[in-house]
Amino acid sequence: MTAPVRIPFPVVDEVSRHCLQEEEPETVHIEVHLPGPVDQMRLRKAFTEALHRHPRILMREARGPWYRRRYEWELTPEPDVEVVTFAPPGPRALQDARTRALTEAPPLSVSPPIRLEVVDSVLFLTINHTALDGPACLRVLATAAELYGGRDNAPAAPPVRPAEPRQDPPDTPTTWSPPARVAPGTPDPSPGNGMLVTELPLPHRPKGSPYTVNDQLMVTTALTIAHWNREHGARPRPLRITMPVDDRPRDTTMPIGNGTRLVEVPFAPAELDHPDMSALLRRTAERTRALKALPRPQLGHGAALLTAPWAPVAARAALTRTLRRAAAPWTSTTLLSNIGRIPYPLDFGEEAGRAHAVWFSAPARMPRGLTVTTASTAGRLHLALRWSRALLSHGDGAHLRDLFEHYLHTTEVTP
Repeated sequence: MTAPVRIPFPVVDEVSRHCLQEEEPETVHIEVHLPGPVDQMRLRKAFTEALHRHPRILMREARGPWYRRRYEWELTPEPDVEVVTFAPPGPRALQDARTRALTEAPPLSVSPPIRLEVVDSVLFLTINHTALDGPACLRVLATAAELYGGRDNAPAAPPVRPAEPRQDPPDTPTTWSPPARVAPGTPDPSPGNGMLVTELPLPHRPKGSPYTVNDQLMVTTALTIAHWNREHGARPRPLRITMPVDDRPRDTTMPIGNGTRLVEVPFAPAELDHPDMSALLRRTAERTRALKALPRPQLGHGAALLTAPWAPVAARAALTRTLRRAAAPWTSTTLLSNIGRIPYPLDFGEEAGRAHAVWFSAPARMPRGLTVTTASTAGRLHLALRWSRALLSHGDGAHLRDLFEHYLHTTEVTP
């Protein structure tokens, strides 16, 4: 019998594995709304085949002795469990599925560390973020859609933008001092994350604008948090917003795993106080372009040193957690993950149809306590706000959503 293939944990996976917390599971949720219902047997068959077409997703954490120097993924020929389940319909079925996506992470010990739950005509894909990220699992879902519906689900070509010379970020606020935190609202006594999803119009952008929708979303997020913090009496401080950058291809060759790298976009308090919107959008565009162009490891150089196998994983895990707590004041203010236009049709055929709404949400553990995730489908913007209940309540989330909608509209400047 051939021994299973083992793959050492990459840097992102290992750091996440070191810092797991039961009270705030590291899950990514993807919510796909279809016009019609799916057939249970056909979907199970299509999704299982899609897993085999992307075999890197069929993995579980390998067992090992306490003194091992690396965590390893063990690839499996088949899923260990039935991945696709169907929830009974009911007035709270949709909300309950969202709650499960935030509170119940698929175990790392079972292959694959994801689950697909179907509620009426909504697909809920819940991902253990220690193993995989949203774009990789969306690629697998697109393959399943093609196998299920028999229609082409190849990705659309990305927008073509003129190449620009690499440059340093202009007028960049200093990053030597701790950034602003999201001011506490009304904490919820229950642990874990809360979430709110909403659909908004895509912001208008004049033809030939030097900035992108992503830059408008970045400015909107900064202005929303600055406004929230002013309302809650927080002293003005520079904001830093983490932005995932994904350079992977979107076709079937896309590497499956955690494939994004993180950059931090800074904003000075003066930029966000009665801003010249055109100037702020241009500066933000210049910053994001320059930061995305800089070569950088996924989590920076320090993480690579922490995950080098110089000691058993148990010892390095304790050190990583200690350093993470010490670095908490320097953690960025929030995370904005803009998936952008969903590149796949997600067309499940004649009866189920083509996705008309897709939401993602990213973990919102403290000290950030708030993440903003956006995607666009069918000409609409799909926004998910996710927060730590130790920081905010559902009412706070609703207020932040209203602020976000207001400031998104203010980015629609005329030339």
